[in-house]
Amino acid sequence: MRASPNRANPAASRTLAIDYGRIRIGLAMSDALGLTSQPLGTLERANRRKDIARLREIVRKHDVRRIVVGYPLQLDGRAGEMAAEVARFAARIQKQLNLPVTLVDERLSSWEAEQTLASSRSRGSKGRRRKEVDPLAAAVILRDYLEREHTRSRAKG
Repeated sequence: MRASPNRANPAASRTLAIDYGRIRIGLAMSDALGLTSQPLGTLERANRRKDIARLREIVRKHDVRRIVVGYPLQLDGRAGEMAAEVARFAARIQKQLNLPVTLVDERLSSWEAEQTLASSRSRGSKGRRRKEVDPLAAAVILRDYLEREHTRSRAKG
């Protein structure tokens, strides 16, 4: 049996990152200290109820205390149609899972994930590569969020 580091140190907590898509949801998770980001996997979209239920199970299993959702702004910084859909999704999971949810600018996260996979010479079908890109993009989103939070906390202290 493993001890939950979050219970030993209340200030420490895991963060779940979501790269929202209409077909798949990429997931990444921080370590318990909130220092690192690792791809967790991909959820194939089913319907709202099932998607929320699967996210709820992940939150329980990993003792998640906060969620960040990639907010797909356009390159010029404007919010488009997909950004509105993501904002509705984020509000829904905040209400249903009763956790703080933060929208995080995700511009170029998928591009960075694709470049990372390309440099590792990842092979396979386009669908398989896409399933690898989604959680890696979520990890990029989470990494950027964690870095900003640590910079903020160092500036305060």
